[in-house]
Amino acid sequence: MPRLRIIPVLLLSERGLVKSIKFKEHRYIGDPINAVRIFNDLHADELVFLDIEATRKKRLISTELITEIGEEANMPFAVGGGINTLQHIQDIISSGAEKVVISTAAVTHPEFIREAAITFGSSTIAVCMDVRKPFLKSNKVYSHAGTNASAYSPIEFAQLMQEKGAGEIIVQSVDKDGTMSGYDIELIHSISEVTTIPVVALGGAGDYHDLSMVHREGYASASAAGSLFVYQGKKRGVLINYPEKGEVDLG
Repeated sequence: MPRLRIIPVLLLSERGLVKSIKFKEHRYIGDPINAVRIFNDLHADELVFLDIEATRKKRLISTELITEIGEEANMPFAVGGGINTLQHIQDIISSGAEKVVISTAAVTHPEFIREAAITFGSSTIAVCMDVRKPFLKSNKVYSHAGTNASAYSPIEFAQLMQEKGAGEIIVQSVDKDGTMSGYDIELIHSISEVTTIPVVALGGAGDYHDLSMVHREGYASASAAGSLFVYQGKKRGVLINYPEKGEVDLG
């Protein structure tokens, strides 16, 4: 099995870092540039930045901020938020990001992923699918920050995104977001079984054991998390952290 990538996912509201629980209860936790500097020192594999307000406000994530992040970051990073044109992708890559993360536009206009992959290469295009389970119903893929249900099941959507040329799929459980109760391993495993591109697990990681478990049992190629890397202790004091080499047991 390939080496596990461990990825902090940082949420942006304007120019500040925030953290959510089930996509609600957003809490300000600090400055993104300061967080990048700390993750540099901790030798993080890569980072993901997602602007949670960009789609709702019909704007693109700040390219000025992307440039500032790129000037500080020693690791590859990807960004998402409001991306729905090829020019948006060009602007983001030109500002210093290695990859873009597309969510709502992938659901509402799947052909955009094909256009993006042809223009910029599949390795540049990551699709983040927000999955939630309505009461007494099966999992569905949602758009617009987890507020609009689509007709797609997670498996259908993952296969469609692979067909369209996405380079990787970030599978985010809305119901697990910020709970630190463990990944939805069944969901991750179901996607990994029907796709050949990398699957990134996101939503629910509570400790370093969860990072390895979703790799072993869910066959995720990367373990991503937010709360785990920005909080410390039961009272969730803000403390940027990242596992040292050997702390995540892959045996």
